[in-house]
Amino acid sequence: MTALIYGAVRKTFGTNVALEGLDLALTTGELVSLLGPSGCGKTTALRIAAGFERADSGTITVAGKDITNLAPHKRNMGMVFQGYSLFPNLTVEGNVEYGLRTRKVPAEERRRRVGEMLELVQLSTMAKRYAHQLSGGQQQRVALARALAIKPEVLLLDEPLSALDAKVRATLRDEIRRIQTELGITTLFVTHDQEEALAISDRVGVMSDGKLEQLGAPTEIYRHPASAFVARFVGSMNQLPASVLGPDAVQVAGMTVATTAGAGLATNQQVRLLVRPEDLALVEENAGLPGSVTATTFQGTSTIVAVRLDALDALVSVHTRGASAAAITLGERVVVGIDGTRAVCEIVTEDAA
Repeated sequence: MTALIYGAVRKTFGTNVALEGLDLALTTGELVSLLGPSGCGKTTALRIAAGFERADSGTITVAGKDITNLAPHKRNMGMVFQGYSLFPNLTVEGNVEYGLRTRKVPAEERRRRVGEMLELVQLSTMAKRYAHQLSGGQQQRVALARALAIKPEVLLLDEPLSALDAKVRATLRDEIRRIQTELGITTLFVTHDQEEALAISDRVGVMSDGKLEQLGAPTEIYRHPASAFVARFVGSMNQLPASVLGPDAVQVAGMTVATTAGAGLATNQQVRLLVRPEDLALVEENAGLPGSVTATTFQGTSTIVAVRLDALDALVSVHTRGASAAAITLGERVVVGIDGTRAVCEIVTEDAA
């Protein structure tokens, strides 16, 4: 069942187009992340769903009901902000209870619900503490419990982890996914952090200039980007000058690379072949492009090897587990092979040439 639908939603601020006809549907129990750079429209989309902004045109539907013109407090949505937004004069349990009080839920039911939520976010022992007595991660857990206490139809998360340090952010990210899955609540998560989006989402929507560039499973977004923008924005990407030879091959530094990325482009069209570091490999002589190692970066399970290939540079991902990674030295002559199976071609314009 579809829980939340954006129907051709458009929003402008003066001459700036924040959303250009956004179409997006979330199914019940699904976690969808909107990912993109600042100004791409992702937060505007979230605020329109919450009712904090009004769309110029288009509709917002929840569980089959048009809520486009409803006031925020009538939308039955829970929202967690980047800032914790806790009431400093209320205890942890007072903050979680707040939304239930405003909805005039009976006292006994409020106590039961608050207890359930604090147990869910693992803060039962801190019920009597105030916000200033909590860490940043704990405060955000309280904010999450408060949003969930009212049993919202949709949970909206506006970059809720960006103010936390890396270790706490990773832990709380996994907690949000656990809780979301346990409750089966439909969730829209806005972030500029691609690692967060890829780690916890059922689907990821990559946005640019008010438009949804691609929507799909994290593996699809990463391995099969639909555009050069998505390819550049998500993960690391080599950008290799190339020339189209035909629908199934391009030429990079004199070497033919099999790829369908150039399909539909004219022969001899100048492009950039966008290819992941893990789709490059150190190969035997005469099986690729020769070059020399300029740097190595240990990343745990892999080592990124920077190679100078005559007039261009490339990054190669090598599995650290193998002895070959440890044996690579600066200045060493190597040969790089290119797998163009999942590559993307970006046309080189005259201005960018």
